[in-house]
Amino acid sequence: MTKRLLRLAFFLLLAACGTLALRAQNDTSALHPPKGAKVAIVIFEDLQCPDCARAEPLIEEASKAYGIPIVRYDFPLPMHNWSMDATIMAHYFGSKSEKLGVDFRSYIFQNQPLITPQNLRSYAEKFAKEHNTDLPFVLDPQGKFAAEIRASKDLGNRMGLQHTPTLWVVSSATKGRPFVEVVDRRELFNLIDDMRRQN
Repeated sequence: MTKRLLRLAFFLLLAACGTLALRAQNDTSALHPPKGAKVAIVIFEDLQCPDCARAEPLIEEASKAYGIPIVRYDFPLPMHNWSMDATIMAHYFGSKSEKLGVDFRSYIFQNQPLITPQNLRSYAEKFAKEHNTDLPFVLDPQGKFAAEIRASKDLGNRMGLQHTPTLWVVSSATKGRPFVEVVDRRELFNLIDDMRRQN
């Protein structure tokens, strides 16, 4: 009798964990435009991901063409050996100004094939010098930037992210679809048009 009850309790626990995991993967809390925007692009990216580098010019072009914001989340992948360090640098530059942080991300994407763990710092120093910005030896002494990146990665995990870049077009509209994942980037402009029609 006791073994049967233990087995039943074990299976109930497994079922509860499975339900919680399924709910966690349905977390859509990030899929909305920032305050004041009707439509936006939301992206989870990894600065060492070659496909993220290929996607970046198109996403920037769409943002400028439609005048819509890009909401960026970090999702550094464990197999990439300098991505986390580059992302901390991006947060450091972003703490100086949002534009500087975005410019640094673009700079890293443009130079990505040449970057290694050994020369990443020299690329960051060159960027800092060209933008008249200091680059201290220790960029994240309190671990604040690393914590922000971990929170972003945890959010992506709760959403069930499988790859980078993962991007959506999102809307503040209360009718229709509030967000749609961009599976084929050739459809990005059409999806933005569709979302704008909902508002």
